[in-house]
Amino acid sequence: MRRRQPFFITAGLLAVVLIVTGFLPASAPAQSQRDRRSQFNPSFPSQPESRIFQQQSKPERPDAGPAVQQQAALIKPPEETSSETRHSITIGGKPLPYTAIAGTMLLKTEEGRAKAAIYYTAYFRSDVRDAAARPLTFAFNGGPGSSSVWLHMGAFGPRKVRLDDEGFPLPAVFELVDNEYTLLDATDLVFIDPVSTGYSRAVPGENPSQFHGYLEDIESVGEFIRLFVTRRGRWASPKFILGESYGTVRASGLAGWLQGRAPGMFLNGIVLVSSAINFQNFRFAPGNDLPNIFFVPTYAADAWYHKKLAADLQAGPVADVVEEARRFALGPYATALMKGNALPDAEKKAIGADLARLTGLDPAFVDRANLRITLPRFCKELLRGERKTIGRLDGRLTGFDYDAAGEVYESDPSNDAIYGPFAAALNAYLRGELKYETDIVYAISGNVRPWSYADSQNEYLNVSETLRRAMTENRFLKVFLANGYYDGATPFLATEYTVSHMDPGGEIKDRVAFGYYEAGHMMYTHKPSHAKLKADIAAFMKSALPQR
Repeated sequence: MRRRQPFFITAGLLAVVLIVTGFLPASAPAQSQRDRRSQFNPSFPSQPESRIFQQQSKPERPDAGPAVQQQAALIKPPEETSSETRHSITIGGKPLPYTAIAGTMLLKTEEGRAKAAIYYTAYFRSDVRDAAARPLTFAFNGGPGSSSVWLHMGAFGPRKVRLDDEGFPLPAVFELVDNEYTLLDATDLVFIDPVSTGYSRAVPGENPSQFHGYLEDIESVGEFIRLFVTRRGRWASPKFILGESYGTVRASGLAGWLQGRAPGMFLNGIVLVSSAINFQNFRFAPGNDLPNIFFVPTYAADAWYHKKLAADLQAGPVADVVEEARRFALGPYATALMKGNALPDAEKKAIGADLARLTGLDPAFVDRANLRITLPRFCKELLRGERKTIGRLDGRLTGFDYDAAGEVYESDPSNDAIYGPFAAALNAYLRGELKYETDIVYAISGNVRPWSYADSQNEYLNVSETLRRAMTENRFLKVFLANGYYDGATPFLATEYTVSHMDPGGEIKDRVAFGYYEAGHMMYTHKPSHAKLKADIAAFMKSALPQR
């Protein structure tokens, strides 16, 4: 078998991974089986040679022929860029001064050849005596193919896009406001845009596809983190990783990569926002009934929000409806689906009636679907009588299609609602307030297709074992998982199932915490949920710091 060429080479040995935000993909493509250890876990000493640390004397550039390399040789060598500015905001009635750095960092081979320029936006609190002792958090969204704009300008940066309190967009021109729920009072922040997103690019002559894969992505982002920590003198700082959507796949994989023999960086905590660490749990496919089970509580929450449930269910809070739907989904509904076509007609009719009651759908529609409701169908069907669709990322938002009789919506209304405001505000902010000037297009959603799942061939991508192994080897590592009730991209019941089954013995469950919010995939767009999310994460980070 031909050995693949590394991205980067640094001193040492060794060294997987999956949105807006990150918008989640379907599943890893089916190909030939491989040794189970190739499921990325750099904690194994016998891990197949790393693309990053493998030494070769004549590095090749994948798919870059002589003509491309000759042309690249005529181009001025890439340089790192940086803009440093000083600012201040008020948090809790107290001033918080900080330094912002917008710039790029080159990832190079050991021979010094640049491979990619990674764009980042970093924030450092400037009124502290010992910066090295201050927590440092690396944050990113998912996709794969999403920049970090959502967490940066919607959740935890010092400035945020102005939406209404429910998280719905306001008319243009779009505004920025100080973010009262920034995490900068608790930790320094570094927002990372992976290659081909934001301003991050492969250098001329390098094929971007060498960075477009779950294992390749882990290695490039991990190398950026190692280099950033080294240059900034932050090896002694408490360190956190914060990922959203596919970024939770990246975060879980990084826990293993960073903790491996090279570079050997242990984390204090990992924050997973809208988790997707086992694709089987939300990939609707014939023969895979797990998603049908795990989406029911989310459907119930959406139906409750749009007042499509019976009066007794509508009377209480959404948490009560969710709990009843959870019990039904994991109990009689799961049992019924496991029986397949052996399910007796009377039992099928009774289960169908209960499913319709909890989802707000027509019992006849549920019956025609054989008790299995896919998310695209649900988003189109729930408000079909009103000629409306609901959002995938956030079921609270609605839209309408040219054809109200269609099978699925034309586009996700919850994505449409936020894309424009974030794009405009981000571009104005970087060039205006942060003084970072470039004519490169800021790729909110970069072109990273096809995305490689070569190391999870013929199986669903599942990084829960990598996360478990990292937590086993680092007995102080803690994990916090944030979940939105109205999130149809990464349903919370699927996350609960994944986490409970990655640790069947319960040895690490005391180091795992969950948060729930009355919002969607990006729960921070909803102001009350944003406030709770900030408080929950700040408390989690405090609990994960060394107790001296």
